[in-house]
Amino acid sequence: MRLLLSAFLLAAGILVGAAVPGLSGSVRDSLAAIGLTRPAGDPGPEPAGHDHGPAQAAAPDGHQAADHDAPAEAGVIRMRPEQVAAQDITVAPVTGGTLARHLLVPGTITPDTDRIARVPARVVGTVAEMRKRLGDAVQKDEIVAVLDSREVADAKSEYLTALVQVELQTINFERQQKLLASRSASESAFQSARAAFLETRLRADLARQKLSALGLDAAAVAAAQTRDEATPTHSTLRRYELRAPLAGRVVERRVDVGSAVGKEGDPAEIYLLADLSTVWIELSVPTLDLAQVQEGARVTVTPSREGGERRADGRVIFVSPFLNAETRSARVVVALPNADLAWRPGTFVTAEIEIAREDVPVRVPKAALQTMAGARVVFVRTPDGFAMRAVELGRADDESYAVTAGLAPGEAIAVANTFLLKAELGKAEAGHDD
Repeated sequence: MRLLLSAFLLAAGILVGAAVPGLSGSVRDSLAAIGLTRPAGDPGPEPAGHDHGPAQAAAPDGHQAADHDAPAEAGVIRMRPEQVAAQDITVAPVTGGTLARHLLVPGTITPDTDRIARVPARVVGTVAEMRKRLGDAVQKDEIVAVLDSREVADAKSEYLTALVQVELQTINFERQQKLLASRSASESAFQSARAAFLETRLRADLARQKLSALGLDAAAVAAAQTRDEATPTHSTLRRYELRAPLAGRVVERRVDVGSAVGKEGDPAEIYLLADLSTVWIELSVPTLDLAQVQEGARVTVTPSREGGERRADGRVIFVSPFLNAETRSARVVVALPNADLAWRPGTFVTAEIEIAREDVPVRVPKAALQTMAGARVVFVRTPDGFAMRAVELGRADDESYAVTAGLAPGEAIAVANTFLLKAELGKAEAGHDD
């Protein structure tokens, strides 16, 4: 009976020891004494196949066996040429170049004041012909309008009369000279003929200057009178032709046929002409930036509206020495070629004024750079793909950086869609960490 009770207690202890790991040491020692548990501190043999810790089982050849495939070289992206082309990753050689820094200033296109001309009504008269319409092109010295003017008729008549008088007095003077030489005429008669001759020449010269003041050519007036004599029904005496002072377009037409011009209160101009093959851009540059703007500086102009892709290059031709008292800015004028007339006066634009230029031996576009672990890197083309390389950067402009270390001229790097390479590299590193 005692033996049966002992066996029952031992069986109960075994069950409790298995269910309660924190069993007291004395109980565990008692169980160990009969071989049912291991003494405290004895780990015992490990189960077969159990991996305890980072140590790995030795392979038959004496080397440790790896859990995963060996990782790729750090910073290297293996990529076949067709994969590069499929992802539009552009590759270009590293070269030197020029860094140009710019100042952005809003501006307004205006006509070039040196290429604007008015066709004035220089005499009192009536508009007889208007040969150009609004928008028409004109050439320099082309006849654009014709006036009918009594003032012009009087001036022409005076000159033509003076020419006749000069001719008559010349004949009389030459005759008196011959008579005086043969002693057939007195000295006083000769001097009177001479005085009349000189007076008529003076009158003709004054009449010629009057025609010139009206913009008329004396020789052309005399030739027109000769033609009129051959055609009695046609007279050009009152006709006054207005000519274009420059080549351009008619941008304003101020009068119509039959309009009176030239008098006080009448229109003083017939047309307004403009040559828009070159336009100006009026800029207001703040005082703080004014010292950086120099006459002759390159300027790139773009439309102010969003989506405007048109660009043109001009140059600063004038920097005003005076400041606007209200805005504390100075007037800056840019001359912009406009051969296709696409830049219209009144348009708002943005001007990029070049304020500095620097030649550098190694220059990379900003699109070629990425940031990895806080470092600026580029991706150098290799036979197998791309290799990440850290670079040191110097000065920058709107599009590029100067590279002071890490790259040499001639090396090929990715210059577009480099974010795809960064993503590929990130995925490779993440897979290796797993």
